[in-house]
Amino acid sequence: MIKLSELKETLNSGEYTLAVSKGDTLLTSREKGIRPLLELALSKDDLSGAYAADRIVGKAAAMLYTIIKAKAVYAEVLSEKAAEVFEKYGIAYEYDTLTENIINRMGTGLCPMEDAVKDISQPEQALRAIENKVKALNK
Repeated sequence: MIKLSELKETLNSGEYTLAVSKGDTLLTSREKGIRPLLELALSKDDLSGAYAADRIVGKAAAMLYTIIKAKAVYAEVLSEKAAEVFEKYGIAYEYDTLTENIINRMGTGLCPMEDAVKDISQPEQALRAIENKVKALNK
């Protein structure tokens, strides 16, 4: 079984942006943004009880971790809203840096995914909002 500490090492190697494990299965991604986690949340794979290591986790990503029923998540950067989601849904978490908000890549405002879920409290609603925002940004 791959533990959270091993996933942190995988992430800290600099090669990946996301690492998720369940049992002996390790899923990784080099893609930036929320898309790889969204794909996992939309998949039919049973990831309940999985461990994850991620570069940046805001409320939107935290909601997706509730969808996959993660057991524990490590984030290099974690937002306060994400911590609230993890506490509400009983997901253990660790982080290196806690921040008030996740900002967009240009540094000019709130991340579009965070903006999409800022007024949402239910994970399934958040999933749809994130999906719609990703589609809109891809146009």
